[in-house]
Amino acid sequence: MGSSTTGAKEDQQPPEAPGADDHNNNSKVKENMDEEEAIKQQSPHFKEGEKVLAYHGPLIYEAKVQRAEFRKKEWKYYVHYLGWSKNWDEWVGADRLMQFTDENVRKQQELLKNQGGDKSFKARVSQSKPRSSTDVKVEKEEVKNYVARGKKRKGDYGVEDKDGESPEKVVKIQLPTTLKKQLVDDCEFVTQLGKLVKLPRNPNVDDILKKYLEHKAKKEGAVGDSVVEILNGLRSYFDKALPAMLLYKQERQQYSEAVPERNNVAPSTVYGAEHFLRLFVKLPELLVYVNMEEEALTQLQEKLLDFLKFLQKNQSNFFLSNYDGPKVPPEVEKRD
Repeated sequence: MGSSTTGAKEDQQPPEAPGADDHNNNSKVKENMDEEEAIKQQSPHFKEGEKVLAYHGPLIYEAKVQRAEFRKKEWKYYVHYLGWSKNWDEWVGADRLMQFTDENVRKQQELLKNQGGDKSFKARVSQSKPRSSTDVKVEKEEVKNYVARGKKRKGDYGVEDKDGESPEKVVKIQLPTTLKKQLVDDCEFVTQLGKLVKLPRNPNVDDILKKYLEHKAKKEGAVGDSVVEILNGLRSYFDKALPAMLLYKQERQQYSEAVPERNNVAPSTVYGAEHFLRLFVKLPELLVYVNMEEEALTQLQEKLLDFLKFLQKNQSNFFLSNYDGPKVPPEVEKRD
């Protein structure tokens, strides 16, 4: 008994002392846990219910923080973009948000100014040269190709795809043929003939949206909240996108006179269908940055198509057949 007990004790090996590597690993884990806990203990930068400014694509929008949660070692905020459907609410990091202050509002407005005009037609013939029939044909083909693409490189707006990946979900907007031709004529009036739309337009964008609501109510008896939210979203997008990406350089002086900043005038109360239609070419790339479920995305596409059919049906009433506004100033025509 005694010898066997002694032998068992001799065979039994003492537990190994922890090595230096194990000690270092444990220390790192503890440091990471302490760091994460320290961040978690800090108050979130933005509080629930707080009105903020949020980067979204190339622009900054007003938003409201719905929820704040600590996720993956950082605070995340679930925001609702004011004036937009709740289907477009999303989780964002603090780097996408700013406090709603006068200084940041000025930054928002400055960003709009700095976006510059539409760069997609830089290849067209210099404005100082007379147009031949071949020049006109080439430029029209360029516009048609532009419409068919529905979007251009995001880098032109100072926006890049995250990690170089192309988004999986893209809103596809197929313009009716007659509206594509409307865009071609619109480009020709402004860039080749030097003619501008006379402002203010009647009907303006606000009027057109109201007429569509009346049309839907008469046709279906009632208008769903989702339709109202989408129309409000279109109005908001138009007001913000017009000076940033929907104007030709020949129209910028007219815009500064028609929509003076100090008067707080909304472009949707001044401009009409001619400029509103341009928005639908840009929408796919703008909506890339909106997190939407596939079902909501499909519904949005259907509603946008229905609205475009309404524009097409009322094309003769909403769109000008000839631009009778002021001529493009000579100094702008000569500018490269």
